[in-house]
Amino acid sequence: MSGHSKWHNIQHKKGLADAARSGLFTKLAREITMAAKLGDKNPDNNPRLRLAILQARKNSMPNDNIKRAIDKASGSNTENYVAVRYEGYGPGAVPIIVEALTDNPRRTVPEVRNIFSKHGGNMGEEGSVAFMFTRVGQIFYPASIGKTEDEMMEIIMDADADNLETTDEGFIITTKPDDFMNVQKKIADVLGEPENAELTWVPNMPVDVDEETWDKVERLVDALDDNDDVQKVFTGAA
Repeated sequence: MSGHSKWHNIQHKKGLADAARSGLFTKLAREITMAAKLGDKNPDNNPRLRLAILQARKNSMPNDNIKRAIDKASGSNTENYVAVRYEGYGPGAVPIIVEALTDNPRRTVPEVRNIFSKHGGNMGEEGSVAFMFTRVGQIFYPASIGKTEDEMMEIIMDADADNLETTDEGFIITTKPDDFMNVQKKIADVLGEPENAELTWVPNMPVDVDEETWDKVERLVDALDDNDDVQKVFTGAA
């Protein structure tokens, strides 16, 4: 859809101003705590924790908050969160994937279903839309990195990445999910930390929608994102 950059179409994202919201910091802290609890508390030895810290820093989360979230993993009263995925359709039959961390799926399921319903969508069963997406790792460097496409191609080939796409905004590097953290580290050793790096769902055939439908999808995504348990929302809107 015109007016929206390709990178920002890959996954709905809040603006940088939203980084100040306590709700976003809570979600970032939850992921950091769970990553530290499930693995090594040293991010050099824990890819999931390293990625969680990277996302927190990119969203301007203070280092003290990050440290507290890691330390919380050692506490005996740490909540036990489970990762869950919900799928459904939004306005205009746009497929949507919701990833959440919840300590009570029985609470979260009806909440997410209600949000879909209130905003012109319909939550389906697991697998109902996932086949319309491909799970990949994606790494983004802005054009200001100062590299040509040929130079970037050489770097990603050395790092064993799968693909490089050049846009007006910068470079999108794609990897297989299992290779994501290793590739991201190799590239970061050369270029420094990326502007964004994540495991994501990319639509196989993006749904082209008009402005009115786009606005409706955005409102649905915003409502989902406002739920405390929802970590990420992915849409198939073009």
